[in-house]
Amino acid sequence: MKEFIEYVIKHLVDNPDKVHVAETIGEHTALYELWVNDRDMGKVIGKRGQTADSLRTILAAAVSKSGKRYVLEIVDRNYSREN
Repeated sequence: MKEFIEYVIKHLVDNPDKVHVAETIGEHTALYELWVNDRDMGKVIGKRGQTADSLRTILAAAVSKSGKRYVLEIVDRNYSREN
């Protein structure tokens, strides 16, 4: 699923080299962190959140087959956890 998310997002943004997806699979939950350039955040979220909602719908369908819940976080790549 990680590769699919990267593929889709890299074709939406202006800075595909700054897209990174981290995938953590637990016993009950699958966590996906999508890191994008701050200038591409609007394209990833989409107008009124439609792009992000579509991505969440695809994830829900794929992950539900395994009986797990999922979490999708979309993070600004320039964000620093120390700030």
